[in-house]
Amino acid sequence: MLGLRVSVGPAQAQARAADEAAARELDAIVALIDAGRFDDARARIDAASQQPGVDERERAALAFQRERMRRIRLDFGLDRAQAEQKVRAQIPDLKREEFDAWDRQGLLESMTIDGDKRYFNRAPSNLFRLSAQALARRRPDAKPLSAGPMETLNDHQREVRDDALERGYGAPRRVRIVQSLTVKADAVPAGKTLRAWLPYPRELPHQQEDIRFLASAPAAHKIAPASSLQRTVHFEQPAQAGKPTKFEVSYELTVFGQYRRIDPDKVAPAPDNGETRDYLGERPPHIVFTPALREFSRKVVGAEKNPYRIAQKLYAAVDAIPWAGAREYSTISNISDYALRAGHADCGQQTLLLMALLRLNGIPARWQSGWVYGDDGYTNMHDWAWLYLAPYGWLPVDVTTGRFESPDPQLAGFYLGGLDAYRVAYNDDYGRGFVPAKRFDRSETVDSQRGEVEWEGGNLYFDQWDYDYKAQVLTTKQ
Repeated sequence: MLGLRVSVGPAQAQARAADEAAARELDAIVALIDAGRFDDARARIDAASQQPGVDERERAALAFQRERMRRIRLDFGLDRAQAEQKVRAQIPDLKREEFDAWDRQGLLESMTIDGDKRYFNRAPSNLFRLSAQALARRRPDAKPLSAGPMETLNDHQREVRDDALERGYGAPRRVRIVQSLTVKADAVPAGKTLRAWLPYPRELPHQQEDIRFLASAPAAHKIAPASSLQRTVHFEQPAQAGKPTKFEVSYELTVFGQYRRIDPDKVAPAPDNGETRDYLGERPPHIVFTPALREFSRKVVGAEKNPYRIAQKLYAAVDAIPWAGAREYSTISNISDYALRAGHADCGQQTLLLMALLRLNGIPARWQSGWVYGDDGYTNMHDWAWLYLAPYGWLPVDVTTGRFESPDPQLAGFYLGGLDAYRVAYNDDYGRGFVPAKRFDRSETVDSQRGEVEWEGGNLYFDQWDYDYKAQVLTTKQ
């Protein structure tokens, strides 16, 4: 069989070489920032920006790395004395050697930036999730660690399982959502137009249906097409001097629980076709089959060949990673690798790690995220995934909620193949563009849960605005 030979001219070869050199330089800058060498990174950003022939895309990528350093400094806002003081607020008789021991064990997340050791803002509170010893030392009147209503086995998961066994979905809830984003007064000059995006759900058959828009402020709005994998409602509004600028949307929808009973002996390798192809393989920067990931997978999976049993092993291994409050995702260069190495992870980090491991083992996996809620007004952002098992198709998996202690194996492993009806999905992929497109880099480069806002002068980061999310469960609807 004869193939076609495509010739590349000198100009094309030169352009390709320039692109490869620019990519290598950007990788080097990313690595310097990850290592805390900010001064060196800034110098290389300045030098790279001044090179002849730098295009706008490359210039924007370099500018984002400068912004990433600023965001990292915001996340790592504590010095040693401040971190120790926050731990002492919960352990009044804290001994210095205790703090030092926990620090050496990596239980207090820190980063040395140009020789200055800085602690993650949430490291003191995370400590009590990562160390049983620290938790036992907490003062008796300390506020209990927070947990969502679906993080323990309850009647709703049983209801979903029983209702969905035959058709795969059931136990629906009708919910009303009100979400807002409020830009702080004088964050931008008066009269300048603010452009805001708030998450808006897609119709997903048998998962969330009957979406009914209720109202918005301002009234003028644009809802992105249902094909948008990170769907939003878009607003524009001028800023007023001395006043905050608020954007708000409200709507209702019906959410269904999910559950499928899996027979491992019927599971076959997933086909490589139009339904699965986009969800196999690597997707840099956050799904990369690094040597560390491959080694972790080998240890967990062993000689197992059955895709469902592989998924069970990987699910249990990632579930064993303790949950802790997370750095902003835009500050992390490879989230699945971070989750593997940090010794703790939040829901999105665990989800990306599990997705990377599943894909490494030939099991298609895709992202989903949004908000979870309760009957009592509880709300929280949350991320989870879907995996593909032939012949069953796409099945949900929430590795952060994880396994339960139950003699009933279906309930113990409910979240590997099941979901509760107390969640709204807004994102069917991560890191996807908005409609209309955002002009400047996003505050959250991976997810879309809190919203985004910008003006002609650039993006407004999280420290320049506040957000609110309310969910009211209205009825159980069949």
